[in-house]
Amino acid sequence: MTDTVYYIICGVLSIGVLLGINMMSKVKSAVKGNRLSALCMLAAVCVTLYKYQIFSAGMMWAGLAIGAATGIYLTIKVEMITMPQTVALLNGLGGAASAVAALLTLAAANGKTGIFAIVTGGIALAVGALTFSGSLIAAGKLHKLLPQKPTVLPAHQALTTISFLGMIAFIVLLPIKPELMMSISIAGLFISLLFGIFFAIRVGGADMPITISLLNSTSGVAASIAGMAIGDILLVSVGGIVGASGLLLTQIMCRAMNRSLASILFSKAASPAKSAKPAQPSELSAKEAAEKQNTQSAETKPAQNELTATGHADKSQLPSWFSDAKEIIFIPGYGMALSQAQGLVKQLADKLESMGKNVRFAIHPVAGRMPGHMNVLLCEVDIPYDKLYEMETINPDFDKTDLAIIIGASDVVNPAANTAEGTPIYGMPVLAAEKAKKLIICNFDLQPGYAGVPNPLYEPNPNTMMLLGDAKESINTMLDSLRTKSASTGASGASVSAGDGNKGEASSGSQPAEAQIGTWFSEAKEIIVIPGYGMALSQAQGLVKQLADKLESMGKNVRFAIHPVAGRMPGHMNVLLCEVDIPYDKLYEMETINPDFDKTDLAIIIGASDVVNPAANTAEGTPIYGMPVLAAEKAKKLIICNFDLQPGYAGVPNPLYEPNPNTMMLLGDAKDSLNKILENL
Repeated sequence: MTDTVYYIICGVLSIGVLLGINMMSKVKSAVKGNRLSALCMLAAVCVTLYKYQIFSAGMMWAGLAIGAATGIYLTIKVEMITMPQTVALLNGLGGAASAVAALLTLAAANGKTGIFAIVTGGIALAVGALTFSGSLIAAGKLHKLLPQKPTVLPAHQALTTISFLGMIAFIVLLPIKPELMMSISIAGLFISLLFGIFFAIRVGGADMPITISLLNSTSGVAASIAGMAIGDILLVSVGGIVGASGLLLTQIMCRAMNRSLASILFSKAASPAKSAKPAQPSELSAKEAAEKQNTQSAETKPAQNELTATGHADKSQLPSWFSDAKEIIFIPGYGMALSQAQGLVKQLADKLESMGKNVRFAIHPVAGRMPGHMNVLLCEVDIPYDKLYEMETINPDFDKTDLAIIIGASDVVNPAANTAEGTPIYGMPVLAAEKAKKLIICNFDLQPGYAGVPNPLYEPNPNTMMLLGDAKESINTMLDSLRTKSASTGASGASVSAGDGNKGEASSGSQPAEAQIGTWFSEAKEIIVIPGYGMALSQAQGLVKQLADKLESMGKNVRFAIHPVAGRMPGHMNVLLCEVDIPYDKLYEMETINPDFDKTDLAIIIGASDVVNPAANTAEGTPIYGMPVLAAEKAKKLIICNFDLQPGYAGVPNPLYEPNPNTMMLLGDAKDSLNKILENL
């Protein structure tokens, strides 16, 4: 490969990485941008190895195989909740790679090596080493292997300053004392590692997103400078792009926190000021207080007996709060990530929108433990991009919001940031949740957030409802309140099939009415759920999990029957159900569970047709004749959640759809059908 061809390829790949990073700045194109950048980086590695003949073709393919296997393993093993520490660790590995390259360059230096290569090698070694140690500390804090609060050592500021000056001295000494190259390099490596530790260990949860974005930048800077040391233009350009984009992101995060980068790097770590007086509700301006009082008329003001012992609104008011609200804003935080409650948040949002509410999500730039943490979690459960609003856009709308729901967030909604001088969050822009007419706070407890600053929103207030405990349980409490309300107001409106419609009873030959759902489940002890492609199409596995949990809490034995060809690929149903943490031992293959259907009180078919079609045993000449199917027809009662009464993909009419007093048809989208079941439990 000629130098000209190599330079052209370098330019194309650099532009590809830059374009990918640009796409990642937009929510809609972030996934494609990530893939494009990753592909360009893979190509860059291969081109570099080929150009310089570093490895043979066999070794290169072996390396690619090992890297791919490691990546696939991490993709499967790493849960979304641990993604921030994974990102921190990957930043560290990038820094370590640059440090190793720089150390080898310095080790190979001789009298012919220019000053430029020696100096850049020293800088790359220092930046790479501090990136590595700082990233390990950040990952350890995020993974709770180290204290998550800021750790301030004795003379911490002096140690940080001395180690920083030591790095500068090491870089200066390298070209001056070439005969001591390795000794100086090892000393510089040690000092740089110490600086990374001193810098990162005093960072608390509030500054962690800034720390991760900064370390991302330094990993790119280290790579770029290492490229200068070894004379590789591709490493210089790609590393520079990563470093610059990381630095821009760091500046954005600092602006969002109202903190300067210098204060994070060199200032004394702010510790929670116990004596600092947080803003109290009474410290709101007279105009704001009057407006908050006027939002409630005499008819809607909660009576004293509707308040909890702490002076907050009681959860029994949830149905009326949701009924009265039209504009609703969700505020997700790290507590949602910790509980992995985003799936339930999606269900609650969908339910509220089905009631005619306008639901939006307010995203604080530093909510969570890494930049974009909340966006990733919410998009993971298919919450539309246009429902996610940045702080600057949505803050002016809080005073027109009927209900704000905080899920595991504290510092990013703490109004004390505007008043509590001397605290870590003072001056930080926050989401103006306190301006909403009513507020539901789902937090684990009443303790302050990571910054350690008491939150005035937790003070007694009849317009604030505290739902303490795990976020999943709190959201389920809200969902249950909506189902209870729907059941009390809507069950009587359930359609009754032809026959004796009295009290929802079905006559012989007719389909039972939806009003009988509660009775059927109450009487059933053995229940089998049969998932199919309709569940996958509707992405209803989260509701299936919720239904199974609810039934098990009622003392039912719930199992899942898996047909080998259900879905569109082998193991399709297993993957979807395991995705929502349904235990493996609840999934039964057809041969194992088929003999149990005649002892089953209730079978629930969710979007399956051909794999439960008993015509497979009788309809000769059809595509499914002779195919083993799940013996759902042997269950004592059967609920079928299908989009319509049309046959499955094989085009063979299903006898299970015929009128039968022991079969209930719930037609339409699987999510809607499952919500009907949940509402009637």
